[in-house]
Amino acid sequence: MPTYNNERTLKRVIEGVLKITNDLIIVNDGATDSTSEILKNYPQLEQITIPKNKGKGNALRVGFKKAEILGFDFAITIDSDGQHFPKDISVFVDKLESEENKNLLLIGARNMDQDSVPGGSSFGNKFSNFWYRVETGIKLTDTQSGFRLYPLKSINKIKFYTNKFEFEIENIVKASWKGITVKNVPVKVLYDESERVTHFRPYKDFARISLLNTWFVSVAFLYIKPRDLFRKFKKKGIRRFVKEELLGSNDTPLKKAQSIALGVFIGLTPFWGFHTILAISLALFFRLNKAISFAFSNVSFPPFIPFIVFLSIKIGGMILGETNDFSLEDFNENFEFAKSLKTYILGSFILAFVASIVTGLISYFLLSLYANKNDV
Repeated sequence: MPTYNNERTLKRVIEGVLKITNDLIIVNDGATDSTSEILKNYPQLEQITIPKNKGKGNALRVGFKKAEILGFDFAITIDSDGQHFPKDISVFVDKLESEENKNLLLIGARNMDQDSVPGGSSFGNKFSNFWYRVETGIKLTDTQSGFRLYPLKSINKIKFYTNKFEFEIENIVKASWKGITVKNVPVKVLYDESERVTHFRPYKDFARISLLNTWFVSVAFLYIKPRDLFRKFKKKGIRRFVKEELLGSNDTPLKKAQSIALGVFIGLTPFWGFHTILAISLALFFRLNKAISFAFSNVSFPPFIPFIVFLSIKIGGMILGETNDFSLEDFNENFEFAKSLKTYILGSFILAFVASIVTGLISYFLLSLYANKNDV
């Protein structure tokens, strides 16, 4: 339980937790009110005092390390401002016990539509949910709740950089990227403005969170999503990929064919080094199948590149009326781009356009036949 200047609710929350368990670590994050006096009444509890306030994220990280040192495998975090109900601790325990996969991070999902919830909190949660889904592909109903269950061994291995409220975004995004399963469990919430003290600074903290999300979106599209799709494709192999992703997908034949066409188009364009990023980004934008688009964007695999470049130069030369009298054999021996880069670029886009149209039409025809055959 991280706490900072919550003297009005601290005792009530501690007493509520003690009805469930005595295994409570309290991190006093440099409180300047009567928090220290209140905590003197609980000498039996593990207490960590940070002399100067450093932020909720830092307090949680300190608490996680202490909990693992004490021999615990999991930790449940609860805020000391009174919004959480300690009896909901059992919800996390029951969910953990019912799950076969124990590498699990659970977030308490609050009912943010009830009247007592401040409008700013509701908007902030929806904002956070949206960006979390963009960054990880996981849809959650609450990503900001501080009532959570963490797998200590996994979470303590991750390198974190933030120390304040944005840490709770950083840890669930990085946890997901590291393969930790992140899920919601339903919990109750109480917003009593007469008791509750929030230390969230609307402008400063929102700006920090926005900056963090900007960085995470960049990392997600430039590295994480391509990495995950490559791993998926490599693990399954071509035959299994075709069977499960292409033929076994619930997408319509048209959507699959459009995904193939997009991948082929991107793979033949001259944007070398950016094919994967473009294929995934455009598939997301047009709501196509990312895995299929990614797979077919690899049409320009290394042994095939000289042929693609050669054909692009030939096509570009024909359009511009240039004479390219070299053969493919000569081109392979003296591999270089056309004298005019314009020739190659023009030809590559024409080749990409024609190839994607032809591939898309053939794919649609074959996939439709396959779908009709299975329907019979």
